Amino acid sequence: MVEGVLDDGQAIDSSVIDLNGKTSIADFMVVASGRNPRHLNAMADHLIAALKKTGLPKVRVEGQSVGDWVLIDAGDIIIHLFRPDIRRLYGLEKMWALEIPQTEPRVATA
Repeated sequence: MVEGVLDDGQAIDSSVIDLNGKTSIADFMVVASGRNPRHLNAMADHLIAALKKTGLPKVRVEGQSVGDWVLIDAGDIIIHLFRPDIRRLYGLEKMWALEIPQTEPRVATA
C-alpha cells in the first residue's frame, strides 16, 4: 500500500528495507525522495491520509513543516521522505541494509 501511494505521488527511487532481526522499532522501513519541499509535503499528506483510511489509530509525523526530511511512523512501517541531497547526506539505506555478522560469545579462560 505504501509503495503504491508513493508511486502514485511520483516518488523518486523508493526502497523498502526489511528490519526483521535488526531492530524491534519496526518491521519495515521505506525510503523515498521528492523533488522539493512542496513535493515531499504532498507525498506525505497523501500517504498519511491513505494510512488513516486503513484504520491505523496513530500515525505520527515529524519534519513536515521543514520539508527536507519527513518521517512518518506508522507502527510496523517507518517511512522516510527526503530531498535527494539530504538523503545522500544521511545514507539510511546503507546503515540499515547492512547485515550484522553474528559472533560467538567469548568465553573467559583462566
